[in-house]
Amino acid sequence: MTPSEDHPLNQLNPLNLGEVDSLAEIIMVMQRRFLSSLMGELARGKVSFPQFFLLGHLSSQGPSGMSCIAALMDHSMPAATGLVQRLEKLGYVKRSKDKDDQRKVLVQTTTKGSRLVEGVRTEMATNLAKVMDLLEPTEQRSWLNIYKKIHAYCESNYR
Repeated sequence: MTPSEDHPLNQLNPLNLGEVDSLAEIIMVMQRRFLSSLMGELARGKVSFPQFFLLGHLSSQGPSGMSCIAALMDHSMPAATGLVQRLEKLGYVKRSKDKDDQRKVLVQTTTKGSRLVEGVRTEMATNLAKVMDLLEPTEQRSWLNIYKKIHAYCESNYR
């Protein structure tokens, strides 16, 4: 007879492959749930997910050059330029010359672009608050700590 999931001995062992697969399924359901509201928000602004991804980056990291954007998006320079042009046409970003190197173009969010990112972030926080209501305070803290570790991993493995 194997101990239940909640058995103290199981709490000390690393997850097995089946449990990792179960976790992957849980994450996919969470993404669909959170992204469905995100997609509705983006559809109203006529912004694709890759465009929103770039807006989020620019909003948090500040102005970026085109080569940085191309690398971030794993796009060619012409594809990155097209992405920026579409966002610029919608009024979400603006381009300017780098004051130190006039040949270099910097892209930054406009107030409209920043508002879109903040609106989606607020919606996500609202959804997360609903999830947190289901958890005990110690579980909430554990989840936060786990996600901080995941975030640090993702940041350290940034291309």
